[in-house]
Amino acid sequence: MALDIASIYKDLHANPELSFQETRTAGTVAETLTSLGYTVHTGVGRTGVVGYLDNGDGPTALLRADMDGLPVEEQTGLPYASTARAVDREGKDVPVMHACGHDVHVTCLLGAAERLIETRSEWSGKLILCFQPAEELGEGALAMLEDGLYDLVPKPDVVLGQHVAPLPAGFIGLRPGDAMAASDSLNITLYGVGGHGSRPEAAVDPVLLAAAVVMRLQGVVSREVSAIDSAVVTVGQIHAGTKNNIIADRATLGLSIRTYDPAVRERVLAAIERIVGAEAAASGSPADPEFVFEQSLPVTHNDPEASARTAAALRTVVGERGVLDPGLITGSEDVSHLATAAGAPLVFWFLGGAEPSLAARIAETGKMPDDVPSNHSPFYAPVMEPTLTLGVDAMVVAAREWLA
Repeated sequence: MALDIASIYKDLHANPELSFQETRTAGTVAETLTSLGYTVHTGVGRTGVVGYLDNGDGPTALLRADMDGLPVEEQTGLPYASTARAVDREGKDVPVMHACGHDVHVTCLLGAAERLIETRSEWSGKLILCFQPAEELGEGALAMLEDGLYDLVPKPDVVLGQHVAPLPAGFIGLRPGDAMAASDSLNITLYGVGGHGSRPEAAVDPVLLAAAVVMRLQGVVSREVSAIDSAVVTVGQIHAGTKNNIIADRATLGLSIRTYDPAVRERVLAAIERIVGAEAAASGSPADPEFVFEQSLPVTHNDPEASARTAAALRTVVGERGVLDPGLITGSEDVSHLATAAGAPLVFWFLGGAEPSLAARIAETGKMPDDVPSNHSPFYAPVMEPTLTLGVDAMVVAAREWLA
């Protein structure tokens, strides 16, 4: 019986799981791959699943999909919208949503798994299906590698992957060379002297210090990075205090830094450290700030030759004009770890998941409309079709291009 990819997608969308908690999703994947006839390894990198098919002599291709959801409360209004909740790694009860489209990735790879095993008489080689946990933490690919992924299956000759995006369905975005930014997640603790809110002169207020730091950091990109280079510095979190009339003794900032050039990255990080230290000194902070890197991801680099070869195959799915260069993306990914560890080329593309009619609006205005929800939005909901069908087709033709 053919897989019902629409039902699989709706089920995954309604039942998202946080990073390293993807047990239900992993169970669905493992059960499906087993029923199709793949050799299945579970619990790889805690919750990852790997399907393997040795189909004779030829190259080895790894196809990757990530599985985790995000702590976002869904507001799409879909009949299969998520109402799930979970406890995150900090012990907080949070809503969970597939706000980044990883349910699309899993569904499309399962559909491709079915098609590829049904047509195994038409190709030869080794096929690895990698269902990866914890992409949103930037930790899942490394966790699978550290857990012996390439002891369980051969090292691939190519790593292929796709990510749904708010391009119109029917288009694929593939950029050769540097495609996505490197990312650093940095937590900073600023120290003050606690006291009563009525007597600020007897305290050192870390909230005021944090505010000064946030304002000064806005000048790093605009005044310390060349206009021909690119960087992003975002302060995504500020935490301090427990009560309105208490001056806290510390504040924490959570930063996200995106760069493409290692020299620019070093310059940006040095500027952040200099500014934070100077503001702490100016405020009379009793201790030096603490800097803790929570996550660092490399630039996602698509091998130019492999990208050209794969793009030609993808055009058979979406047409000659359907594969376009989306430009540099400031988002980040950990998929390149899988390719780097194998010494293999990476080809990672963006699958259009927005209304196909958007293509006409984009052609008229020359830009993406502002009212289209994007990844990580509580309103993000790719159209099921033709997104799912094209996503399956894309994975199949890309794999077949590399398999003998």
